[in-house]
Amino acid sequence: MSAPTVRPSWVALALLAGAVSFGSRTIAAEPPPVHRAEVVIGLIPELNVFKQKARFSLLGEYLTRKIGVPVRFTILSRYGNILESFETEGMDGAFFGSFTGTLAIERLGVVPLARPVNLDGHSTYRGYLFVRKDGGIRDVATMRGKRMAFVDRATTAGYVFPLAWLRERGVASEVGFFSESWFTGSHDAAIASVLDRKADVGAAKDTVYERVRAENPRVDRELRILATSPSVPSNGLCVRRDLEPDLREALRRALLDVTSDPDGARVLAQFGALRFAEATAGDYRPVLEMTRQAGIDLRKYQYRNE
Repeated sequence: MSAPTVRPSWVALALLAGAVSFGSRTIAAEPPPVHRAEVVIGLIPELNVFKQKARFSLLGEYLTRKIGVPVRFTILSRYGNILESFETEGMDGAFFGSFTGTLAIERLGVVPLARPVNLDGHSTYRGYLFVRKDGGIRDVATMRGKRMAFVDRATTAGYVFPLAWLRERGVASEVGFFSESWFTGSHDAAIASVLDRKADVGAAKDTVYERVRAENPRVDRELRILATSPSVPSNGLCVRRDLEPDLREALRRALLDVTSDPDGARVLAQFGALRFAEATAGDYRPVLEMTRQAGIDLRKYQYRNE
């Protein structure tokens, strides 16, 4: 994919303010602010496809009702597909991860609208680097020669953070440092790899780690968190810069006002959030700093997995 000729500045971006495919229920829509067949929103594969569909189903129905246009979610098979798919599939928006959001702002000029406030009261997340308690790994020295489960080359918690952590401790590249490393494709799969002894070290975002931990007592018994990243923005909705202003504002307002809707509590409970908070391009600055620490140049970075 070739980058646009003119890259939008962070300052300029920071100043910018039917039926759903995941559900069979028909919801009466209010008069649409614009005339269009549907709104297409991409989702990164943070969880396996079935859990991801279930998490977003009620939110899609809610957005359809509030903006008056059918909302269709499309789940991508890989994190690294999202920038190409955003353009080739004509997406109107996407719930980008912190790293893919940073890439999309830099390369495509997308406009952040809102991001969820997690159940812990924060609209950010952190990366965890974790090991097996019985694996004898205490620091970077005892990690050498072990097996590493990353998530995807286009994730903050699942790749950029571990690289930055290693570089700060004198390891220039993961290649040759680990006896074996691979990309699992989702955060829960990286956790499962370490639990199932396929890997000795894993990386994942804390929100997914805590969700798996609540469901599986083996996490507390068998895993130990070795390092934690700085906070970065939760997966937020960003839209293409030429999206109709009325539609962009309707989406933003619908997310920010979900707590005042009669169905809002149910929507948020299924999604796993307290509410949505406004998002700006400036929120992604910590990711830029982490990519610098990891030795990544976003203008040249090949973020697709091999």
